[in-house]
Amino acid sequence: MTNHSSRILIVDDEQSLRDMLTVLLQREGYQIDQAVNGEDALTKMAENTVDLIISDIKMPRLTGIDLLRRLREQENDTTMIMITAFSSTEEAVEAMKLGAYDYITKPFKNDEIRLVVKNALERRQLQRENLQLKRQLKERFSFKNLIGESDEMTRLIALLERVAPSRANVLITGESGTGKELVAQALHLGSERKNHPFVAINCGAIPENLLESELFGHERGAFTGADKKKQGLFESAHLGTLFLDEIGELPMGMQVKLLRVLQEREFRRVGGTSNIPLDIRLIAATNQDLSANITQGTFREDLYYRLNVVTIELPPLRERRSDIPLLIQNFYHQKTGSDNNYQIDKHALELLLNYDWPGNVRELENLVERCLVLGDQQVLTVDSLPPQLQKKRSSSPTELHEIPAGFKMEEWLEDQERQIILAALQQADGVRTRAAELLGISFRQIRYRLDKLGIGDG
Repeated sequence: MTNHSSRILIVDDEQSLRDMLTVLLQREGYQIDQAVNGEDALTKMAENTVDLIISDIKMPRLTGIDLLRRLREQENDTTMIMITAFSSTEEAVEAMKLGAYDYITKPFKNDEIRLVVKNALERRQLQRENLQLKRQLKERFSFKNLIGESDEMTRLIALLERVAPSRANVLITGESGTGKELVAQALHLGSERKNHPFVAINCGAIPENLLESELFGHERGAFTGADKKKQGLFESAHLGTLFLDEIGELPMGMQVKLLRVLQEREFRRVGGTSNIPLDIRLIAATNQDLSANITQGTFREDLYYRLNVVTIELPPLRERRSDIPLLIQNFYHQKTGSDNNYQIDKHALELLLNYDWPGNVRELENLVERCLVLGDQQVLTVDSLPPQLQKKRSSSPTELHEIPAGFKMEEWLEDQERQIILAALQQADGVRTRAAELLGISFRQIRYRLDKLGIGDG
């Protein structure tokens, strides 16, 4: 497909050749500039951006090879096609070693020029798109995009900046929805392995009977249905990073095999007879207490210490509530593409700040999307919040500044009492006598209130 915005610079000391190529390529829809030698070409390139250079090799003052070398010294990666009138291709080969895309020899056919130019520009477009995607990926997963200004996030980002460049295995812990894979991606892109694959797998999402083949791959005929050789995720991640999410779900048999891979730095495909060397960085994540799993006999202690070279604990959203407004703005910009800020009604913000967020940042992201679909596109209001948040509109033990429509004082007082007693029990680790002391009431009174409120035996 012709790209009418592509600009081509033709560099040759023969005007007849320049004019012939100009007419030929303008008919294809390209924008054409001319230069009489390498020095003239550098001047023209300073004036306009060029997508492709077609240059003769033999020219006075600055040859085509000298021009190519000068551009590479300036870290200019403009695509170049070289033209030579000599049967010997030694200089053309030298140009290719310096980074020229291709060369053609005089006399050449018009169709040959058209095809080489088309292919060169298509490759340059692909290179640009790949570079843009890499930049976007790096932008998305860089540390600066771990949103938050709370003390917890400041400490987390400082730790990530120290850990990322190392080769150490990392164990990321935290509740579901806190962003463990996002952190793993950031660690990968901050490491020396950033130009190699990042491969992620959720250990709890793959049936146990398929997990070994998924991780290690298999040879043709290794089992029924294995009609061809398959590369596993370990092999795919070679020289890069392998992220094992929900590592606590890994079956004991697979834990043994993973431990061996980490110790030996090699693995064997299912049904294979030879070992394959492996160079990866392993990042694992879990929302479970692996120490408790070890005690219960469901997780290997030796594997735990292999994984847990560095531990990164992600704080739940309820422990960094001050970051909620920033996160809301970030999700709003992501989902709308708007540069404006999302206005947050003060009553809605109070509910958001007092909510415990069991689903953490993921739950907040879903909430923002819900509010944009069902509510005002410019203002986040109480009415656009889900029912579980609206029920807490008057539940915090704070002074009411405004009596809402349909307000029922008895229900509000009962809810306040429940929240206060639950907070006291949590602070007292569930011990009723200590909770009663915190509240300044007797044990008999707290027991009566627990029964009345239906809180139970806790």
